[in-house]
Amino acid sequence: MASIVRHPKNFWIGIIFLCFGLAAIALIGDNEMGSAGRMGPGYFPTVLGGLLSVVGLAGIIRAFIGRRLEAHDAIGTFHIKDIVIILGAVILFGILMRGAGLPAAAFVLVMLSSFASKQFSLKGSLLLAVGLAIFSVLLFVKLLGLPMPIVGPWLGGA
Repeated sequence: MASIVRHPKNFWIGIIFLCFGLAAIALIGDNEMGSAGRMGPGYFPTVLGGLLSVVGLAGIIRAFIGRRLEAHDAIGTFHIKDIVIILGAVILFGILMRGAGLPAAAFVLVMLSSFASKQFSLKGSLLLAVGLAIFSVLLFVKLLGLPMPIVGPWLGGA
């Protein structure tokens, strides 16, 4: 029996986006909205949740129109190992930010998360990690002036 959903990938990603967007709006609570000129604490999460919901709804609608998927376009397997590697890298980034500093945390994030890729190459990952570490320091610390440590206390910084 044929399904009316022509593109299951779009359908399920639309459901996920819609749920996250609606959850963001629902979890705002009693925070003030404010206005576009003077935003309250509830403004940005509400707008972002609304936009995410609209993107999700568009994905769901798109799943019902267009061409049907071929057998080779079906939803693939769920790669739990890759998800754990990437989540672990993000958590480690948060831990390393204060202790080791921004460049070290960015470097470790890229190196660990690159192991989740099937196209992993040590040279490419090292170049990307070094480039991101330099770029993040230039952008966030030097240009934007954010109070992020370049060298953390674990590495002898202040």
